[in-house]
Amino acid sequence: MKVLAIIGSARKKGNTSALVNRVLAPFLEAGAICDTVYLSDLNLMPCTGCEACADTNKCVKKDGMQDVYPLLREADVLIAGSPTYFYNMSGLMKMFIDRCYCLTSYDREDRSAWISELESGPSRIAGLISICEQESEADLGFTADAMAAAFGSLGYRIVFNRKVLHAFKPGEVLEKDTTLEDLDRGAAQLYRTARLLKEKNTN
Repeated sequence: MKVLAIIGSARKKGNTSALVNRVLAPFLEAGAICDTVYLSDLNLMPCTGCEACADTNKCVKKDGMQDVYPLLREADVLIAGSPTYFYNMSGLMKMFIDRCYCLTSYDREDRSAWISELESGPSRIAGLISICEQESEADLGFTADAMAAAFGSLGYRIVFNRKVLHAFKPGEVLEKDTTLEDLDRGAAQLYRTARLLKEKNTN
């Protein structure tokens, strides 16, 4: 079993990182192959819609994403977390998702017909986390829904999509027992689903 964790916050010791790593814990304990990517380390360039990837499904931009594409293609499980900036996911997470455009293929005559490369082969699953410093879920804006739509379109079945409120100071989310209990339930669900998936894929 291979797991890829994507952290869409520039704060490596912030709340997003803490929660993503908490979800990753049961997989590490079970001996899964786990990779963690801090998007702030990648010096990402934005997708420019150049369409150079149309025939090859390979992005021509030479930056840190070139190291992430193989991990995406190999992972059975994705764990992704983002803070909320102005009612949406962070710029880092949005840029990462945009750069996954090269994984899609479109019919040349009708672009409403398209597929994702990740839809082929074994099934893939994902757990998502959105974090907001405000106390109202409305202040999360589009973060949770936008991430779910994007990763769902790439071929992941979203097993859980947790919304975490009122967390700003680095690490303070680890003091919220109810939040952690809810997240641990999501992590257990994701792990058990991944285990079932692995069993089915190997039979």
